[in-house]
Amino acid sequence: MDFKYFGNQDKPVILFLHGGGLSWWSWKPQIEALQHDFFVVAAIIEGHGEAAGTPFISIQESAKNLIENINKQYGGRIFAICGLSIGAQILVEVLAQKPDITEYAVIESALVIPMKTTVALTVPLYELFYGLIKKRWVAKLQGKALNIPDDLFESYFEDSSRMTKNSLVNITRSNGNFPIPVGLNKTKAKALILVGEKELGIMKNSAKILHETIPKSRLVINEKSGHGEISLKASGKYLSLLFELFHS
Repeated sequence: MDFKYFGNQDKPVILFLHGGGLSWWSWKPQIEALQHDFFVVAAIIEGHGEAAGTPFISIQESAKNLIENINKQYGGRIFAICGLSIGAQILVEVLAQKPDITEYAVIESALVIPMKTTVALTVPLYELFYGLIKKRWVAKLQGKALNIPDDLFESYFEDSSRMTKNSLVNITRSNGNFPIPVGLNKTKAKALILVGEKELGIMKNSAKILHETIPKSRLVINEKSGHGEISLKASGKYLSLLFELFHS
C-alpha cells in the first residue's frame, strides 16, 4: 500500500481509501477542501495505479498493512478514516482488528453480504476477457458504471490499464466474499455509514447490517445516488456529512 500526503503533518490525520479500480485522485475534491485544516493521507491500495506492481491479495491483508502503517507512523491512532467500496471494506476490517484505531470512520457503499455464486460466475469471465480492460471504450462503460466524473476519466483509464489479471481476480473474490468481520461491534469509532438510494438491495442491506453492528453509527441513505456517487459526484454533500460527524 502506497500513500500520498497533503497539508501540515502537525494537524489531525484523515486517511482516505479509494474504491476498486480507482486511486488517490478520486478524493481530489475532499483533499483540496481539507488539507488546510488536516493532514490528509490518501492511500493507494495494492494492485491499483502507482501500487499496481504490488499484487492485491485480500481485504484482510490490505487491512493488516494499513494497521501496521498507522502503528508505525502515527502511534496507532488517527483522527478519521474514510473508505469507498473495497476501501470501505478494508476500513471495516481495520475497525474489527483494531477497535481504537480512529476516532471517526466514514463507510461508503461497503458490501458485507457474501455473493459466492456471483463471484463464481464473474471470476472466469474476468480471466477470459482481461485484455478488454485496456480498451478505451470498455473503460468508458466501466467508468460510467462506477460514477467516475468526466474530468477524472483519463486518470481512471491510465490506472485501470495497469492492473494485473491476478490483482483483478483477487479483488473480485475478496470483495464478493467479504462478511461482517468478528469484533466489529467492539469498535470505539463514531461511524457514518453511507449508501445510495439507487444502489442494489444487497448494498442497502449491507449498510443496515453495518449500522446495527457498529454501536456509535449513523446511517444515511442518499437520495437519487448510485454506488459511490456521494463521494465521487457530490463532494459538497459528502463534506457536509463529514463535518456533521466530526461535531457529533
